[in-house]
Amino acid sequence: MDAGKNNEDIFALLKAIRCWNLLLSISLIASISKSKLPVHVPRLFPYHLPYIFQRIQNMGKQSIFQQAQEACAYLRERLPAELQKPRFAIICGSGLGGLASSVSESPRAEFEYGSIPHFPTSTVPGHIGKLVFGILGTDIPGILMVGRSHYYEGHTVDQVTFPVRLFKLLGIEMIIVTNASGGLNPEYEVGDIVVLSDHIFLAGLAGIHPLRGPNEEEFGVRFPALSDAYDIGLRRTIHHAWGKVIGAENKRRLHEGVYAFVGGPSYETRAECRLLRQLGADLVGMSTVPEIIVARHCGIKVLALSLVTNKAVLAPVPRGDDRLLEHSTVEELDTIVEEGKATHEEVLEAGRLAAVDVQTLVQQALVDIFAAAEN
Repeated sequence: MDAGKNNEDIFALLKAIRCWNLLLSISLIASISKSKLPVHVPRLFPYHLPYIFQRIQNMGKQSIFQQAQEACAYLRERLPAELQKPRFAIICGSGLGGLASSVSESPRAEFEYGSIPHFPTSTVPGHIGKLVFGILGTDIPGILMVGRSHYYEGHTVDQVTFPVRLFKLLGIEMIIVTNASGGLNPEYEVGDIVVLSDHIFLAGLAGIHPLRGPNEEEFGVRFPALSDAYDIGLRRTIHHAWGKVIGAENKRRLHEGVYAFVGGPSYETRAECRLLRQLGADLVGMSTVPEIIVARHCGIKVLALSLVTNKAVLAPVPRGDDRLLEHSTVEELDTIVEEGKATHEEVLEAGRLAAVDVQTLVQQALVDIFAAAEN
């Protein structure tokens, strides 16, 4: 008899028994709730149902750690020896996938997201959707994630952050995360690059959090601190690298700031932009923060760079009862309202124009980071 087939049959039988027991429990609780017995179970019954149904749904389901192990094994079987132990990963945001062109031709390995077990795919223009293994800036192997998935695409936060957990099992020590964002800080101009020093995660405060659920001890502790989420040593290095490779004649500027995560896919209203600015945010975007949280949970150091691709509109929309505007036509008022309106096309264009500077900056930063680590 095939031992593997036998084990599958036993597992299926046990799963059926567990499911049957849960269904009996539901039936019993329902019967009690209809009776006049002086028990408190009926009051609790509605609250038990989500838990019971979740248990039925999760029976036989792999943990995130098991899924990451499977994806890791898939990649290791196909990677050349020189790329088996990557030490850094770079997540390329909207319009910044050009970094892949800087990766060595040999050794090099590419994997479409759809070919990797459990790996989420992206449907957003400007996010190609492949992992590129190779050498970038140093003689140390790394990974480029060209395009990312987003919560607004319908992915869960577990799926959005799955690549980071996979990177942990592959041996990654440091992640450089890039993104495109709207500038809330009035001092920022389109094309400026911002080193993230902190974030505001409103979704997480409301319970949409990548660490929600049973903690997977293989990755990290139950309650990780995030007061040091953005590594000060890496931030200092990127500022030094900027001084080395970006000339004084370059109009692009480097800042440090706070990034606010929003769910998307709609861009923010004027009132929302003012709210986020008052909360202390310098930038707003629809990615990155869940990845940062999981990276820190996994003990991976993080450096995050944000490219300002549009300036958020903070001024209130014109009022319909403003007497100063009563002689303006509707078309003229529409022109005022349309001013500063964000589009994905301008995001991609800003990314294209900044690509060379971002590539040069990241390559120099990698050289400096690993040179410092060896000393």
